[in-house]
Amino acid sequence: MTSRLEPNRKDRIKQAISQSIAAKQALLSDEALMQTLDDVVEACITTFQRGGKVLFCGNGGSAADAQHLAAELSGRFYFDRPPLFAEAMHVNTSFLTAVANDYGYDEAFARMVRAMGRQGDLLFALSTSGNSPNIVRAAMAARELGMMVAGMTGSGGGQLAQHSHFLINIPSEDTPRIQECHILTGHIICELVEQRLFGR
Repeated sequence: MTSRLEPNRKDRIKQAISQSIAAKQALLSDEALMQTLDDVVEACITTFQRGGKVLFCGNGGSAADAQHLAAELSGRFYFDRPPLFAEAMHVNTSFLTAVANDYGYDEAFARMVRAMGRQGDLLFALSTSGNSPNIVRAAMAARELGMMVAGMTGSGGGQLAQHSHFLINIPSEDTPRIQECHILTGHIICELVEQRLFGR
């Protein structure tokens, strides 16, 4: 059974889609950000070619995005090929809850970085505000180990900006629109890394 959309609801649906398009158009028009994306692709390629790994961290919706993008690299994206070492650091719930309980949640990802990370690895740190304490601390820990850090934030970059080698700061302050663009830019990175490493 179909029902007619309520006028106010229909307007909001159209508005949300228009806002998403506008955020992506702003992203497309940002030449500096286009260069940053290309630089991140190259950093990923170099990391994998040298036998390194790519780690991801985020909270809430950004945790889901982190896990999604890690899976695109470690599984496959467009075609069958060897897996790449990529992991979202929240997937071990026993570790995450134990560390949060014993050391505080702000330290959870930083401790995982110290356990898993090595010099030459790359960390994607996702925080729409750029100010999530556990994400900022993870970036700081990664840099201490000699890892590269790609921050994925909204327009301001927050505290994460000063701890990132590369800042993918989506030109928006609207959390859902930022997250939608994080998946878009993440998919682009995965596609280009896969093409370059496996020759298609």
